[in-house]
Amino acid sequence: MKAKKQKAAHDAQRIDIGIPDKTRKQIADGLSRLLADTYTLYLKTHNFHWNVTGPMFNTLHLMFETQYNELALAVDLIAERIRALGHPAPGSYSAYARLSSIPEAEGVPDAAEMIRQLVQGQEAVARTARSVFPLVDDANDQPSADLLTQRMQVHEKNAWMLRSLLG
Repeated sequence: MKAKKQKAAHDAQRIDIGIPDKTRKQIADGLSRLLADTYTLYLKTHNFHWNVTGPMFNTLHLMFETQYNELALAVDLIAERIRALGHPAPGSYSAYARLSSIPEAEGVPDAAEMIRQLVQGQEAVARTARSVFPLVDDANDQPSADLLTQRMQVHEKNAWMLRSLLG
């Protein structure tokens, strides 16, 4: 009887969503890189929101706030998808530093350099999302594909809007 209960408990914890364990792990690893890039960009954008100065202060302060708020919501969605795939979501600065393709800002750059760095960051997140897409597509993982598509759309639009400020 005890063995039967243990098997039932194990089966209830087993993930069987139509994606093999190894593939779910690979997707979760890719989404972990996306999470790290997103969180790093969130932190950089929030930093620039606090520290921007100059004639475009109000415009940039508000734009950066809109973008970091959107990024804050996105990290939760990405982390929850990783968990739904059965893997732990990274959640430490050291993990993000190891996984992210986005460098930290050094010092407090001027407004134009902030914009340039955020364009690069937005494009980096879009590239990371795009790099995971083939694996997700091959696995017929529509929820992850939908998440990646939405993230690419947001980051490509944000990069365009920021780039337009540079003339």
